[in-house]
Amino acid sequence: MIIEWTFTPENYFEDGIKEDRGTFELEILNGRVSATLSASIYNGNNKVLDDIHNEVKALFMGVQVVSHRPFNLSKYTLYRQYPDGRKDVTVFPESCVMEVGAGTIDIVITDSAGNVIADTRADRIREKLEFAELSAKHSSTDSPARRMLSSYDASVNDPANELVHLYEIRDALKKKFGKDRTARVSLGISESDWKRLGSLSNNEPLRQGRHRGQSFETLRDATNEELAEARQIAKSMLLAYLKYID
Repeated sequence: MIIEWTFTPENYFEDGIKEDRGTFELEILNGRVSATLSASIYNGNNKVLDDIHNEVKALFMGVQVVSHRPFNLSKYTLYRQYPDGRKDVTVFPESCVMEVGAGTIDIVITDSAGNVIADTRADRIREKLEFAELSAKHSSTDSPARRMLSSYDASVNDPANELVHLYEIRDALKKKFGKDRTARVSLGISESDWKRLGSLSNNEPLRQGRHRGQSFETLRDATNEELAEARQIAKSMLLAYLKYID
């Protein structure tokens, strides 16, 4: 059995992936995903397909935390390949909307001998794969992880309320651990980062924030620097939690 998806942007992972994920072989390359599994594992059970789809989507949601770009993953198409070469095809309906942001400038730094000291693209790809694997591993079994990944997804796709959604990640950690300090100490989050996300989301007179109706100042859009800072803090919180449960 072969399950296939298409996705955009086609360079979302920036590099190809080919790996054994236990019950299926996965390949991601140039805007296409394929998962190959034994017909005996599928055995006509569509829940198996949905579980694999959710695992693949979780990989994308993990990468999204690093790239902060929306993605469009199609509904899957199922192929059954017979030994005599015949092929059955089952197409499932889909409904998706996306928008694509700007690209990224990468830098490679080498020393006088030509050895690579820093490679921003390679570092970013490693970070994407780390988030993708942790997301796929834990989003189906840990409800706080699933909520936080969904909040980050909402922050990307609902920019008018971005800080509202990013703050939900901090809220989820507080609920999980019971107290701010317990969450910070358990996950190694600095008090300054914890407070800064709260300040940007709650106190600054920002249109993307949580308490817009409570501000008597003229509301303004958050600057690119403020949004980048909030995203980085939320990302570090989410990664710390995923590593903690791992």
